[in-house]
Amino acid sequence: MTYPPARWRLLIAGFADGATNMAVDEAIMRGVAEGIAPPTLRFYGWEPPCVSIGYAQSLEKEIDLARCADAGVDWVRRPTGGRAILHVDELTYSVVTRLDDPRAAGGVVESYRRLSRGLVAGLSLLGVPAVQAEYQRNENASGFSSACFDVPSHYEVTANGKKLVGSAQVRRQGVLLQHGTLPLYGDITRLVDYLRLESEEEREALRRKLAQRAATLEMTLGRRVEFAEAVRAMAQGFARALNLELVAGELTPQEREWVEESRRQRYANPEWNAQR
Repeated sequence: MTYPPARWRLLIAGFADGATNMAVDEAIMRGVAEGIAPPTLRFYGWEPPCVSIGYAQSLEKEIDLARCADAGVDWVRRPTGGRAILHVDELTYSVVTRLDDPRAAGGVVESYRRLSRGLVAGLSLLGVPAVQAEYQRNENASGFSSACFDVPSHYEVTANGKKLVGSAQVRRQGVLLQHGTLPLYGDITRLVDYLRLESEEEREALRRKLAQRAATLEMTLGRRVEFAEAVRAMAQGFARALNLELVAGELTPQEREWVEESRRQRYANPEWNAQR
């Protein structure tokens, strides 16, 4: 599929806490919606480690907050849907563009398919035999868990039969935000330590299932890829697959104001995070 050429802003943001990361994604979405910011591809990391939950998940029912606190792991509610993710030793991407952009055409599943081509192209530059999954699990099926990497959904990215990139999307005011995580290295099952589960037997069973169904980039390639190398490859992949000119930029002053506002009112607000 060939797209008309387009110029997007490229933000390489480094590492921030979970509340800041989510506030920035929301601010960019608002900036694009109000016409003060261009479509944007952003790469970032998380510090300290953070469990993010989908917008509709219950923080209290699904996340063991005491375990998180003991381990120095933060938590935040995402503006997008999906299930829980532990953000550590990873590269996170976000895409914000208008819904009338041909790269975002169609419904959620169709736009996943289009945008995921950037992920596949970037991974191929790293030597990963990545493909897009073409099936979707019924979330009411037996074995459903709170963990995002439990199983791939339509057009999420897999390699050697294991889920490699988990993504989620939200649409508001004619704009799409899609963000997702690429685990670079480390134990892919660490999230299980921070889920609220009925027993240690259930915890170990879920750990085994995740190990079978998901992988890190290091597990896939047999070598460790650091954050900067992954950013370079993924940016190049998005540019090639989506016919983009990526122009390095930064947040506008107005976007920075919105970051502080939404961080304070929502993403760093314990009451807001616990509201479901």
